[in-house]
Amino acid sequence: MRTLVALFLTATFASAATAQSSDWQAKWDQALAAAKKEGKIVIAGSPDPVMRKEIIPKFTSQFGITVDFITGRSSEIGSRLRTEREAGIHSIDILLPGLRSTTSILYPEKMLDPVKPMLIRPDVVDPAKWKTGEPWFIDPEKKYVLRLFSSVSGVFHINTDQVKPDEMKTPDDLLNPKWRGKISTDDPAAAGRGANTAAILYTYFGEEFVKKLYLDQNPMISRNRRQLADWLARGTYPISLSVQDEDAEDLRKEGFHIKEVPGLTGLPGILSGSPFVVTLINKAPHPNAALIFINWIASKEPLEIYSRSVSSATLRTDVDESFLPAKIIPKPGVKYFDSYGWDWATDTGEGVRRKMKELLRR
Repeated sequence: MRTLVALFLTATFASAATAQSSDWQAKWDQALAAAKKEGKIVIAGSPDPVMRKEIIPKFTSQFGITVDFITGRSSEIGSRLRTEREAGIHSIDILLPGLRSTTSILYPEKMLDPVKPMLIRPDVVDPAKWKTGEPWFIDPEKKYVLRLFSSVSGVFHINTDQVKPDEMKTPDDLLNPKWRGKISTDDPAAAGRGANTAAILYTYFGEEFVKKLYLDQNPMISRNRRQLADWLARGTYPISLSVQDEDAEDLRKEGFHIKEVPGLTGLPGILSGSPFVVTLINKAPHPNAALIFINWIASKEPLEIYSRSVSSATLRTDVDESFLPAKIIPKPGVKYFDSYGWDWATDTGEGVRRKMKELLRR
């Protein structure tokens, strides 16, 4: 009798699995055919060389869907979306932003459609493929903002031709008069990496510290990502509070002596969701192409490309991490500060950013 029951259950589960498999495959095939008729997809994000040179060509090669890639700061793209929507225009399908613009513009202004229902590929929805036990949606409703990366990030970067690692151990080391006029940062009063770093330093070291750092030390401010990297490489400003991790990695590969400062006394390791989260703009003009891209970008192949190119740890369990520095992979049981935490971004971090804006009178 037990054998018959076992055989019945096995047949039932096999039948369900087969039905599920054929169901997703039918949806996928239908979406892919419709996506090819749509002809393209429009993706917006930071001026990301990995996306432009590796991800997009591979996506187009595999699926026959061309990509229009719009680049800019997430806050600028958010403002563009707002203006277009007021005019009844919907030009962008997917935005790959940082968290700040997501929490301050995209989500509260209801510019997003749910990503979660778009996930249909078995290799994407399988809980075993994710370190978090499922695809990680970090918004309060758990369906709009998909996080794909979680790495231990350094606080800032230095050019070791001019700044020795032993000279950057404590927060007070940044305030040494010898570094006055030698520090660069993304705009700490505008949404982005600069503001996030400033908010973290404010939270852990207080207002007097950030006053001394951002006023007395006379840092050079730029919103140009490439310029920040160039300044660091040339040693024009050998301490960079805001250079992107992937840009620093590129500089190291080119032979520049760039080093990440992993932490300062009193500041725990920082988790980052960089280089982006995944969002779907509502009323997307190419919804089928968007479905294909979202499922693909959350799969093993493109995430492994990113992991290798920018040295970021992904949230997938099947991505090879043997080539990554051990220090950037979060360790179980270790307490980190998550700079991509939703509550931090919308509450504490936002309050600190407002104070920074007042502090800098901008």
